[in-house]
Amino acid sequence: MLDRSPTAAHRNEEITVIPADSHVHSEFSWDARRNGGASMELTCARAVEIGLPALAFTEHLDHTAWLDFTAPPLDVDGYLESVDRCRDLFPGLRILTGLELGEPHWHAEPVAKILAGGRFERVLGSLHSLPVPDGIAEAGSAYLLRPAADVVRDYLTELPRLILGSDAFEALTHIDYPARRWPVDQGPFDPYAFEDEFRVALRTLAGSGRALEINTRLPLDPVIVGWWHQEGGDAVTFGSDAHRPEDLARGFPDAAAMAEAHGFRPGPRPFDWWSRA
Repeated sequence: MLDRSPTAAHRNEEITVIPADSHVHSEFSWDARRNGGASMELTCARAVEIGLPALAFTEHLDHTAWLDFTAPPLDVDGYLESVDRCRDLFPGLRILTGLELGEPHWHAEPVAKILAGGRFERVLGSLHSLPVPDGIAEAGSAYLLRPAADVVRDYLTELPRLILGSDAFEALTHIDYPARRWPVDQGPFDPYAFEDEFRVALRTLAGSGRALEINTRLPLDPVIVGWWHQEGGDAVTFGSDAHRPEDLARGFPDAAAMAEAHGFRPGPRPFDWWSRA
């Protein structure tokens, strides 16, 4: 739960640097395109409107075949052409190229092939999927097939394998992904019930020298950021996981205040990672 005390509000007022949104999707991500409303150009216009200094379009690159769905391939050339066009249209906005790699430790060869051209500036690693009795399922769908606590533990146990099994990404996104679809009949999602598993994943990520993303689609519980600092994490990034222009940089004042409260400070450029003080 976010801290909305007067002290937290005062911290928000002290934030003078708006972090870059390092996790944004456009019409080149299959799920954003399927749900409608995604637009790279309109998202850039929204960034200028709200004073966001930089953003990264980290489009989905998914090779995992789920029980009921296989993602279409990313149109890399079309995506890069669209980024170039938006850079011309919005010269004052720093636009980074990027990818969100789904389960990169399961798909090392096709991931390496895409990254070989060196055309992506911000690369995220993510876990959306889990093995289930009949194959692979999206983690949220796994709640229909497995006990809720087992789904979360399976997810968190897979994260160290992802981190150790792939060096293709620089930041781990939505470490609390299963909380998004946590069954309401189980009561509120409690990270303390999975503290040991969270800490192992965070410790492994810290040991790899990579960053933890503070994802604001579902506000990350502050206790997880605290564990990240305690386990030796050196840096955080910020990502709205926006799939529509209006969701760009949502919750960033609270997220930035939380990062500062846990000992992280902005770098010299707005798109830099925030590092330990």
